[in-house]
Amino acid sequence: MKRPRSPSPVTTVRTPVPTSPHKAKKLKLHASYAVKSPFPNFTHPTAVEAYEIHDLLVKAHPGQRAIRQPPTFSSNSAQTCGNVPNVVEALIGVILSQNTSGQNSAAAKTSLDAAFGRNNFAAIASAPREDVVEAIRRGGLANKKAATIQNILASIKSKHGDYSLQHLAETDVDKRLSDDAIMQELISYAGVGPKTASCVLLFCLGRDSFAVDTHVFRLSKVLGWVPDKTDRVLAQAHLDLRIPGELKYGLHVLMMQHGRTCKGCKKSGSVQSCVLKTYLKEGRAGAPAG
Repeated sequence: MKRPRSPSPVTTVRTPVPTSPHKAKKLKLHASYAVKSPFPNFTHPTAVEAYEIHDLLVKAHPGQRAIRQPPTFSSNSAQTCGNVPNVVEALIGVILSQNTSGQNSAAAKTSLDAAFGRNNFAAIASAPREDVVEAIRRGGLANKKAATIQNILASIKSKHGDYSLQHLAETDVDKRLSDDAIMQELISYAGVGPKTASCVLLFCLGRDSFAVDTHVFRLSKVLGWVPDKTDRVLAQAHLDLRIPGELKYGLHVLMMQHGRTCKGCKKSGSVQSCVLKTYLKEGRAGAPAG
């Protein structure tokens, strides 16, 4: 009597997860301009111009701390551009700070911590979406930001097995990732663009990266540091290569402060004084007159 043959083992074919077109576009754009400016023939800012503007703004805003400070656990990551030691918390903080005031983003982060516990990323990730929305409502765009935060947490857990990106903060010279590798990791997550990633690099990880927010972008155009017809992503790629590394933190902080407080350069045609407008009229260091 023939023994029945055992059924053939079932082979499970894993379908590869398709790459998001937007993610692929972000990574391709970053790779294109990691070592070459999108405006290779645009020579501003020179190192001299960058130093001059830095020193000018230090004098104009003497109370602004433009010296890099180590991340502190007590900081509110949404109010301090991600100046905390936990990388995921820094990333969430920068997302909460988008398109709102520092006061509102800080309130949203405080509320998020109260609702789920500080850095209890598993609770945030598994919570009903509406609970996260309610917790961060004060910061504006709550529906969009809640979805972004939960999707990022799910992606981090799927990729690394835990809700952690602390490998990006590794200081051991043999394990330390390059700035470029960190940038690629961060922008690979849906909802994280170059500016958000740059803030994490600059404020959380202590790397020399030049984040271009709304204020920095506007002032860069006033100074003639980027072409008139460009966007913030290309402007950041250009400026990150043109500005000396040792100035990136201080210049970013000072330009943000000046952009927030100076009434003389907030609107074109303003008759109020502005140290940058005076600088341009004097035509120092070959800066474009305006």
